[in-house]
Amino acid sequence: MKKRYWIPLTIVGAIWAWNSSLLATPPPKAQAKLLSHRGVHQTFHRQDLTNQTCTATRIDNPRHDLIENTPDSTRAAFNAGADVVEIDIHPTTDGHFVVFHDWTLDCRTNGTGVTRKQSLAELQSLDIGHGYTADNGETFPLRGKYVGEMPELADFMRKIPGKKFLINFKSDDPAEGPAFMRFLKENTQVENQIFAVYGGARPTEHVLAARPGWLGYTKPQTKKCLIEYLAVGWTGIVPEPCKNRLVAIPANYSWALWGWPNRFQQRMVDAGSKIILLGPMGLDDPGSTGIDTLEQTSMIPTDFDGYVWTNRIELIGPHLKRSN
Repeated sequence: MKKRYWIPLTIVGAIWAWNSSLLATPPPKAQAKLLSHRGVHQTFHRQDLTNQTCTATRIDNPRHDLIENTPDSTRAAFNAGADVVEIDIHPTTDGHFVVFHDWTLDCRTNGTGVTRKQSLAELQSLDIGHGYTADNGETFPLRGKYVGEMPELADFMRKIPGKKFLINFKSDDPAEGPAFMRFLKENTQVENQIFAVYGGARPTEHVLAARPGWLGYTKPQTKKCLIEYLAVGWTGIVPEPCKNRLVAIPANYSWALWGWPNRFQQRMVDAGSKIILLGPMGLDDPGSTGIDTLEQTSMIPTDFDGYVWTNRIELIGPHLKRSN
């Protein structure tokens, strides 16, 4: 081989070795942990799904009576093997937070209007199972079963002691971060149940600044983290947006990350971060997909030591427990 080829081949070989998981030591006693999105809930098809779609009107034929963001659905998720359950929160007009998914009430409940423009009493008078249908409105199998069941956040967490929650801020309202910090000050007994925060950038960043050592992520920060890592990760450098964060990665793009999986995992650990493995996603996919079928569990690396996002904890949890 001519000498002029030695230098570039040596450089390529060094970069490969520096980023190859084949030469990396897997995390000791690595075991995937499960993050249940919404708890055990009514599933729905994602065809033509947008951020404005009323998912309660497109549910699959119910296999159970549980709906997301309720204590019963959350207990069922932990019983199925969840390590963390994601919940959605909204402030009320009288200084509380409720656990509920939608920005407005019209889809799931018998109420109308923007969720955060109601008082706690008004929200807790509603039937949050009112709008669910699997047959285009011919029947409503959950109607009347969840009257008065929209949870207040502190009460919700107290009913499930010792368990961890990922808090989703559903708005980018800058006032929501300080309001959440007041909530923590008034409910100190539930603070150690918060695994992390995410969602609206301004409330998320406010809470993370007020609680050094807490983890979280936002879409802009995650996008910046991954783009910068793709640019410089081959050197082993972890960009600042990836440090001390949750790093959410769509499973179908994980192959593009320098050092995936083991070197990448170690770099994130050294940077104070934890990984969330999402399901396969398209560039225009609204919301977060999960590892939701048994076939998709093959996308979880053998030595993965992060968190697996799933919308089907009742299916994926028992399966992974058997596999482990």
